[in-house]
Amino acid sequence: MRNNTSDGSAAEVSEWAEGAHGNAADLAAMVGVTRERFEADPLASLPGIQNYVSRLPLGEFEQSDWITLHTDLVSFLGDVLVRRRGAHWKKVDDPEVPAGYRFFIEATGHDGQAHQVEPYDVVMEEFEHLPIDISRMLANAEAVLRVSSAPNGGA
Repeated sequence: MRNNTSDGSAAEVSEWAEGAHGNAADLAAMVGVTRERFEADPLASLPGIQNYVSRLPLGEFEQSDWITLHTDLVSFLGDVLVRRRGAHWKKVDDPEVPAGYRFFIEATGHDGQAHQVEPYDVVMEEFEHLPIDISRMLANAEAVLRVSSAPNGGA
């Protein structure tokens, strides 16, 4: 993981990335994907995670349930982008939020430029367009980062 922040912030970003990876691996294990299989290919857990979220009683969710699901999907999304698309987590100052900063995913797109996406926003967008579709969520983030291949080899 690369990062252009101060040492203290770099440690915080590293800790955040490790936590997201661990949480994503735990989610994969919950749906029956071994840690080894997940480490080899995080998308191996996609069918199980999709099945899991498709069966959730979202209409009965309380706020704490939504927060847990949101955190789990952010972790999975971020981990897939880091491990399959060469992205990295980045801490960005934001005086508009209570913490004063947010964590983004940054990647170099096919255009050679750095692009950022805020995984919390991507997951929240998915919650606003039910049913939850994990593949669509990943595709939306990849499109923002410009790391997905367009049909016919375009960028």
